Amino acid sequence: MRQAAKTRLLAAATGALVAAVAATASAPAFAQAKEQFFPVLSYRTGAYAPNGVPFANGYVDYLKLVNARDGGINGIKITFEECETGYATDRGVECYERLKGKGPTGATLFHPLSTGITFAVTDKSFTDKIPIITGGYGRADSVDGTVFGWNFPLGGTYWDAADMLVQHVGKKEGGVDRLKGKKIALVYHDSPYGKEPIALLQERAKMHGYELLLLPVTHPGVEQKATWLQIRQQRPDYVFLWGWGVMNSTSIKEAVATGYPREKMYGVWWSGAEPDVTPAGEGAKGYNALVFLASAGQGQVHKDVLKHLHDKGQGTGKKEEVGEVLYNRGLTFAMMSVEAVKRAQIKYGKKPLKGEEVRWGLENLAIDQAAIKKLGFEGFMTPISTSCVDHAGGRTASMHIWDGKKWNVQPGVIEADQQIIRPMIRASAEKYAAEKKIARRDCAKEQ
Repeated sequence: MRQAAKTRLLAAATGALVAAVAATASAPAFAQAKEQFFPVLSYRTGAYAPNGVPFANGYVDYLKLVNARDGGINGIKITFEECETGYATDRGVECYERLKGKGPTGATLFHPLSTGITFAVTDKSFTDKIPIITGGYGRADSVDGTVFGWNFPLGGTYWDAADMLVQHVGKKEGGVDRLKGKKIALVYHDSPYGKEPIALLQERAKMHGYELLLLPVTHPGVEQKATWLQIRQQRPDYVFLWGWGVMNSTSIKEAVATGYPREKMYGVWWSGAEPDVTPAGEGAKGYNALVFLASAGQGQVHKDVLKHLHDKGQGTGKKEEVGEVLYNRGLTFAMMSVEAVKRAQIKYGKKPLKGEEVRWGLENLAIDQAAIKKLGFEGFMTPISTSCVDHAGGRTASMHIWDGKKWNVQPGVIEADQQIIRPMIRASAEKYAAEKKIARRDCAKEQ
């Protein structure tokens, strides 16, 4: 064969090989382009696993449900990856850094599931431009979207929760002014989470004249003898419990041992799930806690989860836990996350979206009662309506009481008093902006 012919054959073979490699390389890229990546920060091990597991199961089940039932988010398949944080801030930051760049467009949004992790990644959000959802936890001042452009405490904050508890016990006394001279003890997890409500409780104490006893509990909360000895000595009129994981059930057991009435104990919404009361048995009967966004029970969305996932052996966790408080809360948080992507697709198109595009969806959430019913969450959620300025979109809750076997939601809704809270938010946000040299956003120009 002449040299020229050999050269032509070699060139053709090389061209075919390059084309084949290019086709092979582009196939996965094309497939990836139809995916929306959701990082899942979870803790299935350690002292907080009893509470972390059901939440993670509910969250993951809803992502799976959207794929199985709906074919994804308007045709865009959901992909996800869990990363175990153990509820530790340093591990949470590691998970954040590892997952933020995954997927064709990077992470959609993050649920840190820890106030400590939230504090640690908030500063990063301004550069990374990935939304951080902290429904019912995190920084109370992050409601202010003009300063905290990437934090979304959907449904309410710890200042809201603390305010609701003061209102509730005030009502029991015949009015908040009747709290004068009373003692309220805050038994709290000695971490950023547990410390968040203190500013609001102190503000209310100045207004109404009650004495506030601050009783921190060291992580993970299994040793509380000294704390409950103080309660026995001080005899507070009410105990507010701000615990998580094993700390909650330990507090209730110590209350039983101390003889403190469970009827006078009130937990924040993270201290009011099945794992918090069942270890104490009958001793937990009468214990109260706030419940927001999702109470225990089953509705249409749970029927869908059972039909499309658990009945096919594809559910996450035990079938029996579907409908428990923390499972339902994970389910609800996932739903709001998916709805934010759907909302953002209205503006940016039905394609995989970047975190900064998803933020627009989070700032324009409008999940009203009709939408809640259509989504199958009727009775398990209150409406959420956000804006560039208001990153919470709601601030109401109810009270439920443990009867020894199940949670019973009490009639009526408690709404946090924004006349007290809003000035606190503004002052704290302004302080943060000054410290970090952050200019307030002009929401009128952005929308």
